[in-house]
Amino acid sequence: MITTIYMVRHAESPYDEGNERTRGLTAKGKLDVEKVTKLLIDEGIDIIISSPYSRAVLSVEGLAQHLNLEIETFEDLRERQFASDYIIDLMSNIRNNFYNPEYALPGGESNADCQNRSIGVLKTILKEHQGKKIVLGTHGLVMTLMMNHFDTNYGLEFLDQLKKPDIYKMQFEDLELKEVIRMWKECDIT
Repeated sequence: MITTIYMVRHAESPYDEGNERTRGLTAKGKLDVEKVTKLLIDEGIDIIISSPYSRAVLSVEGLAQHLNLEIETFEDLRERQFASDYIIDLMSNIRNNFYNPEYALPGGESNADCQNRSIGVLKTILKEHQGKKIVLGTHGLVMTLMMNHFDTNYGLEFLDQLKKPDIYKMQFEDLELKEVIRMWKECDIT
C-alpha cells in the first residue's frame, strides 16, 4: 500500500529577528500559496499537517480551505532551534552542522536532534495514515533532514537548491521510501 507525502516547503517569508514562530508571508509568498493550491488541489489529498510556525501553516492554508480540511499541527515539525545569540552567520552554521550533525551551539539544537524529532512524527504519520495522501507544511532544513533520513542523497546540496515554496512528492511503502518527484516548477504554474 502506497502512502504519499507532499512535502511543502513554506513560501517566502520576511525575516524578522525574534519573531520566528509568527512570521507571515511576503506578497510574493502569498501569490505563491495560490500556485501551491492549484498544483495540489486535484491530487486527492486526504490530510493536511504542518509545522506550528505561521509561515508553514499559511503555505498550506489555501489548499485546506479549498478541500475543506483542517490543518493539524505538530510541535515536533517546527524549524530547527538555532541559538540566535551565538550565530553570526546562520548559513555557515547550517553548513557546518551537515558535517557535524551532533553539534549544537549553547541553547540550540543539532541537526541530529531536529532530524530525530521530526522523523518521529513522520513515521507516526506514515503508520497511522497508510494508503493516504498527506500534505506536510514544513521548512527547508527540516524537510531536508527528514528526506535525508530515508535517502542520504538529500543533504546540503539539496537544501541549497530548494525554493520558497517548493514541493516534493514522496511515495512510501510502509516506512520505505520508493520514489521522490519534485512538483514545484515556478515557470509552469500560472
